[in-house]
Amino acid sequence: MMSRVQVWGSVAGCCMLAGCMIGRTPSKATLKQAIQPYIDADEVAGAVACVVDGERVRQTVAFGFADREAERPMRTDTLFWIASMTKPVTACAVMMLLDEGKLELDAPVSTYLPEFSGLKTADGRSAVPTLRQMLTHTSGMAEATQAEQLASRTLAELMPHIAAKPALFTPGTRWQYSQSGMNALGRVVEVLSGMPFERFLAERLFKPLGMQDTTFYPDANQRARLAVSYKRNGDRLERAALPPVYDCARGDARFPAPNGGLYSTAPDYARFCQMLLNRGIFRGRRILSATSVTAMSTIQSGDLKTGFTPGCAWGLGCGMVREPQGVTAVLSPGSFGHGGAYGTQGWIDPVKGVAYILMVQRVNFPNSDNSDLRGDFQKAAFYGSVQ
Repeated sequence: MMSRVQVWGSVAGCCMLAGCMIGRTPSKATLKQAIQPYIDADEVAGAVACVVDGERVRQTVAFGFADREAERPMRTDTLFWIASMTKPVTACAVMMLLDEGKLELDAPVSTYLPEFSGLKTADGRSAVPTLRQMLTHTSGMAEATQAEQLASRTLAELMPHIAAKPALFTPGTRWQYSQSGMNALGRVVEVLSGMPFERFLAERLFKPLGMQDTTFYPDANQRARLAVSYKRNGDRLERAALPPVYDCARGDARFPAPNGGLYSTAPDYARFCQMLLNRGIFRGRRILSATSVTAMSTIQSGDLKTGFTPGCAWGLGCGMVREPQGVTAVLSPGSFGHGGAYGTQGWIDPVKGVAYILMVQRVNFPNSDNSDLRGDFQKAAFYGSVQ
């Protein structure tokens, strides 16, 4: 008799050969069996999970509390700070301008942002990061301090703080996760589109996709649906603050952070994933060219060691699964997506034609991308639909 892992290998192998979409809708009970133990063990206060294919929502479920103290339950429209799940959205904006012929990925960022024209490493070597290197976290650009970020109300105000710092290494020579590179890309979008970054996303991406609850600046109604952030202290959860740079309580007194400033819901982010699953088309409307989606979801980091889980590589603004293992075991090679600092996850499997979205708000996971909760959710979503 074949083991479960062997059965998975056989199913996945057949799927990759056929290029098919696997399985039926995972049941709510199956997903609850995977997620509820983490709520019971005080790992998270609650969670919203969503499984979609290119055309339909297979399942959206909500368990536990958005606010435990107030006994406010999680709902499918609960809002979350999605942190670095913003990065694929920013990459999409860049690629939309590429589709329009307004930029080149291998052009130096100084072509569009002259303040970076004199960038050097600490030992005086010239550093000329390209947009592609910024999208793949190989730019070497140094980070602005928290004080510099808090003092910047716009991306234009933030750029001089980044440009004034020596590059950490010669661009392209190594991978180092970079917030400043993504933030500079958002400023490139502003310069080339003539629109504030938040407005570009709202008009060009969120409105066409129907992502009505995705924003840098949640309104009063949305803030009332925001999940409380928690941190693990010993064997229990305690309320935790959002990082001040991204905290929506500060209103518009902060820049729209392309690296991690968005708030969203599971159904909203699922629409973005569906567009990418459909190679740039959502409900008959083309948002992004198929060529650009392919570029985002193709390994661009070569043989450099990248990412936060074993077997990982990097596309354009997205992490990629090169060799499925551990937490990514049920994902196909070539799956792509991103996690967020507080445990949120959104991963797209183009071989199976399925995307997995998990929303939680937990601060101090040892590694949010490598959490057992993420792995068990994805296994339940897959195995629960293969009978």
